[in-house]
Amino acid sequence: MFVALLQSLRPHQWVKNFFVVAPLLFSKNLADPKLLVLSGIAFVLFSLLSGSVYLVNDIFDIEKDKLHPRKRYRPIPSGRLPMMAARSAAALLIVISLGASLALDLSFFAAAASYLIINLAYSLALKHIPLVDVFSIASGFLLRVLAGSYAIKVFPSFWLLVCTFVLACFLGFGKRAHELAAAVDLDKAKEQRPVLGKYRLSHLIVILWILAAATCGVYVLYTLSPHTQSFFGTDRLLYTSPFAAIGVIRFLWLVSRHADESPTDAMLRDVLFMVNLCGWAVSVVLIIYFFPS
Repeated sequence: MFVALLQSLRPHQWVKNFFVVAPLLFSKNLADPKLLVLSGIAFVLFSLLSGSVYLVNDIFDIEKDKLHPRKRYRPIPSGRLPMMAARSAAALLIVISLGASLALDLSFFAAAASYLIINLAYSLALKHIPLVDVFSIASGFLLRVLAGSYAIKVFPSFWLLVCTFVLACFLGFGKRAHELAAAVDLDKAKEQRPVLGKYRLSHLIVILWILAAATCGVYVLYTLSPHTQSFFGTDRLLYTSPFAAIGVIRFLWLVSRHADESPTDAMLRDVLFMVNLCGWAVSVVLIIYFFPS
């Protein structure tokens, strides 16, 4: 049962919680041991909290997941994780993560609690409202960045928040476009995710391409911002823009494939995407901390 519980917590999705660590990197405090520990604690707490959210979502969606060709094999709809155990684990993880968040910092607790509330609202109602469903997911990424900032007590950059929100919307609408395009039986797909019936693929494709351009454009503007160049003492962050463009293009390619796997899951297993992401991260660290000029 422990293995089934761990699978339900989706540890492979905890990579999203590295957004909690982003303020540490971009505040030039990566080498500060105390702040590094605080940021690590924040990452762990959000991983536990996001894991509890996945449990709650699977509990709410159990009947729909039983009809899904892939999701029916998840621990809860398949019966490998009993409902009582799932509910108890979700409640315990919420209490532990929020209690520890309150002990860490009041503002961090507020961000963590807001993240939980928005995700519960998403599971109950918001995921059925077009546009709002994706914006709800994007707000979760914003709250991760804010929580990471509060944990180490630095003021979050306006550009970091804008880049995060635009990128999260791009990923979210990409996932919806993929789900709609990959649906063999649209009526059945609507039963599994009702909001798909309120979207049009042609509209989603337009939104996706606009957000693709916006993601690259906002990142370039961030690197060219006088505040950014003054804070980091360099204009070399612009050299990392090709990594952003390659990442966006690769994600669009993953969206265009009519595979069963979600593009947001596929990108974590895509060698080219991950190599490009690592290249971006290494380049940013080298420019900010070692070769600013």
